Amino acid sequence: MPRLIHALAALAALGLVAGCTPAPGTGRASAVGASAKRTGSAARSPFWVDPAGPAARQIELWRGQGRDRDAALLKRIADEPVALWLAGELDPGPAVRSAVASATREGRTALFVAYDIPHRDCGQHSAGGAADADAYRHWIDRFAEGLGEGRALVVLEPDAVAHMVDGCTPGEYHAERERLLSEAVVRLKRQPRTTVYLDAGNPSWIPDPGKLVAPLERAGIANADGFSLNVSNFQTDTVSKRYGVRLSGGLGGKHFVVDTSRNGNGPLEGVWCNPPGRALGTRPTTDTGEAVLDAYLWIKRPGESDGECGGGPAAGRWWPEYALELTRDPAG
Repeated sequence: MPRLIHALAALAALGLVAGCTPAPGTGRASAVGASAKRTGSAARSPFWVDPAGPAARQIELWRGQGRDRDAALLKRIADEPVALWLAGELDPGPAVRSAVASATREGRTALFVAYDIPHRDCGQHSAGGAADADAYRHWIDRFAEGLGEGRALVVLEPDAVAHMVDGCTPGEYHAERERLLSEAVVRLKRQPRTTVYLDAGNPSWIPDPGKLVAPLERAGIANADGFSLNVSNFQTDTVSKRYGVRLSGGLGGKHFVVDTSRNGNGPLEGVWCNPPGRALGTRPTTDTGEAVLDAYLWIKRPGESDGECGGGPAAGRWWPEYALELTRDPAG
């Protein structure tokens, strides 16, 4: 059951349960970060790096097998801050609390994705979500309690708004979803050092950003710090930035963040689920060169599957050979 898998994954990432560490991957195809953009250092990053993430564990395994070269390449993922996805029926509080505590000890900001909206992913690779509205409210409340007073950045419900705009989520669920998202923003923002970015899909999915303005407003964007783009997708930095600036203009200057975890070679036309030949993109940084673009982030964990396509495991499962492929230098 995907939601249970993702919840266990979040706990495993922090050593709270045994097993591998999946985190979900959903969305649509997208487009090119150059290797010159993969600059900076985790040592200078304001964001927390999980020292026991799946890439770090894979490195130890491969070293034990004599795969030293592959292990060295995988450090390009293990050494970077990546968002921790929380989803499922289990209480998210312990995993959130543990990550925030570790980040606080290092004076950094923990990155999270809240991903448990009812009717999630409209029955596709990451289908699931909370059983009903009250279950979701309880889940968000436990999530927020776990954040406490630590520094945290939360990407709220990837795909949830865009799936209403494209019609994938049935109309009878729209009003409830918008209400739940709006309530979730308010609840998370009660935590004094938490920033919240409500997800807005990506440019290739909803080409006209104007179509997102009213749904985002109904979903509580006014109370959020901004919106997120390109989560689990492959749009170029240039395309995402241009689109984000346009959407920001329609939202009164709201700021945004962009997922650059796998956009180093842009998209593969017509393939959004585990496309081959992709590469890591711009490393996480707040140095974006654009006033309303707060950060490039690795929101999707590089190396975790988008779903059972292209030979991949279930959505969110760690896929070491795909992770290794992503560590190649971007083409061109």
